[in-house]
Amino acid sequence: MTSSPASDAAAALLSELIGHGVRDVVLAPGSRSQALALAATSLARTGALRVHVRIDERVAGFTALGIARETGVPVAVVCTSGTAAGNLLPATMEAFHSGIPLLLLTADRPPELRGVGANQATIQPGIFGPFVRMQVDAPVPVDGAAPMSETPDDSDAGRRVAPGHAGEGTDDPRFPTATAWSGLGGRAVRAALGLEGDGLAGVAGPVHLNLPAREPLSAAGGTLAAVAGEAPAVPSAEPVVLSRGPRTVVIAGADAGSDAEELAHAGGWPLIAEVVSGARFGRLVVHGYRELLRDESLGGRIERAVVFGHPTLSREVAALLARDELDVLAVRRGGEALDLNGRTMALAAVTVAPGDVDRAWLGAWMTASKAVTIDLSAPAPDHDGLSSDDKSARLDAVRAELDAVRARVDREILVDAVWRATWPHDRLMFGSSRLVRVADQVLGGKKVPVHANRGLAGIDGTVATAIGIALASQSEGSPGVTRVLLGDLAFLHDVGALLLPADEPMPRIQVIVGNDGGGTIFDGLEVAGSAAAEDLDRAFYTPHTAKLREIADAYGWEFTQVSTRSALDQALTSPVAGPQIIEVPLDR
Repeated sequence: MTSSPASDAAAALLSELIGHGVRDVVLAPGSRSQALALAATSLARTGALRVHVRIDERVAGFTALGIARETGVPVAVVCTSGTAAGNLLPATMEAFHSGIPLLLLTADRPPELRGVGANQATIQPGIFGPFVRMQVDAPVPVDGAAPMSETPDDSDAGRRVAPGHAGEGTDDPRFPTATAWSGLGGRAVRAALGLEGDGLAGVAGPVHLNLPAREPLSAAGGTLAAVAGEAPAVPSAEPVVLSRGPRTVVIAGADAGSDAEELAHAGGWPLIAEVVSGARFGRLVVHGYRELLRDESLGGRIERAVVFGHPTLSREVAALLARDELDVLAVRRGGEALDLNGRTMALAAVTVAPGDVDRAWLGAWMTASKAVTIDLSAPAPDHDGLSSDDKSARLDAVRAELDAVRARVDREILVDAVWRATWPHDRLMFGSSRLVRVADQVLGGKKVPVHANRGLAGIDGTVATAIGIALASQSEGSPGVTRVLLGDLAFLHDVGALLLPADEPMPRIQVIVGNDGGGTIFDGLEVAGSAAAEDLDRAFYTPHTAKLREIADAYGWEFTQVSTRSALDQALTSPVAGPQIIEVPLDR
């Protein structure tokens, strides 16, 4: 097969990534990255790789983030040089703070075309700064070049760079072609999984491979072959054993997962679980936790908090974790260790010592929790009234039923309907909108897979992330629907993610947009009390007149607008064959 140094190196790198467990590549087209793109599509024809094409690099980055969120396996995103690489920064920042393994493969000009005003050339090495676990400015592939070596950069602990062409390659028979990029794929996967890098052991995150090449950038050829392998196993950390003595609560923030519920169950401790935690289930979940944390007889008596994930949804939890006298133990998940009180202990894993449960402490929380539980269930039909011989009683019962059917959806009803419609085989993604805070306040416990980009709580990339989650969770023919619940501004911010290639499998996804015509999340923030009404409306609410139905039509998505609970329930529970947008108008 005819080849070029660039195409040989690209094929070897992607084959090596496949050999180390990578199964998905998200590709944004470009000329400089053509060797990587053609190698990826060739490998996809053999079934060794799944390739997802997006024209927008920011969308591509968040789509890759969503796939990696769902699978826990590193996902590669490929782009060309110039501003294309810069558009990966938002997803990279979120991946860093959330601990998501992402592989950024950015094509680049060779060194002689950098810093001289060449077209589409910028400063790509180091572009992602402190947000990557490892960064490599790879050597340029040339005919007969030896594989690269990796040398630590002592000036920047925790990262590695590749300064030259010489060095040792890989003897692994799965990767028979030695090129300038040989050995890079395995190290990148290990770094993304937190198996390399000072001070980051066991914490996943993004890795940047900057890949320069000279023309010819690709060559005609047949289909490549690669041998699939498994991602390296992340060893289990030795857990710290907690005593039972102090009055303890378990706090589950975003991405906490079931570990938080398991520890709370084992210790007999109240579980304060954010709705995005994936831990809001079990008999120890505390309802109305914000109110109870403000109660001096409960929140005021806490002596120790064990934290999983990244709590971000309430001021009350942040205030608790900032108390100087509180013992806080945080199981690390993302790129920054939690330490709001300046003395928080970071742990890799925890367990609890044998012993008796403090039933008085637990009982006080459970009793208070039960008292503030919110029931959003629709009232049961008045069967006696509907069948009564008394005409007046029968009419009253009919009117009550019609009122229930015609009741307009508000935020509480919306989040409740989505929560009730979602089951363990589904996936639920919350956007960083007002709705997630409403959901956190009113929803009860339920064991469903929940995702949210709460590493930085940005509104960007929400739809793209959800599409990535859907693609990953449905890739092997698994059942289920992915639902993403977000506000209108978060939806409009990521509207480009709606463009899906016609030749790729369509995800079963419902994008549920609570449309109140602007960013009413600012109603609950400081600026609402300090800004003039005109300034608040223009600079913060940013009201719009976008027609979501026309947007859906333009991108080929099925569209439904609903305003009553019965219509909403029907839309959420009807069979889903492809991508849908459900618009729910809400009052300002």
